[in-house]
Amino acid sequence: MPKGYWMVRVDVRDQEQYKAYVAANGEPIKKYGGKILARGGRFETPEGESRSRHGVIEFPSYQAALDCWSSPEYQQARSLRTPISTLDMVIIEGYDGPQP
Repeated sequence: MPKGYWMVRVDVRDQEQYKAYVAANGEPIKKYGGKILARGGRFETPEGESRSRHGVIEFPSYQAALDCWSSPEYQQARSLRTPISTLDMVIIEGYDGPQP
């Protein structure tokens, strides 16, 4: 079964308040088997548009990624983020097929 991923791009207007969101989102991510692969590190934008922070979170399945986002725990964490940031998120199913 393919894994699921959250891919996010975010602009944060209040770094101190954002820390509360980061602390609160850990519980639901862990509950649904998520693993943070990238969070706020260095990046380049060789093509297209970007935001100031990026993240990738891997889940054991696409359904787990969807369930985490929809969970009451994550929605509570999300309520801490929405007033102080602008976020683009894609939840995508991983690929288990042949590689080039």
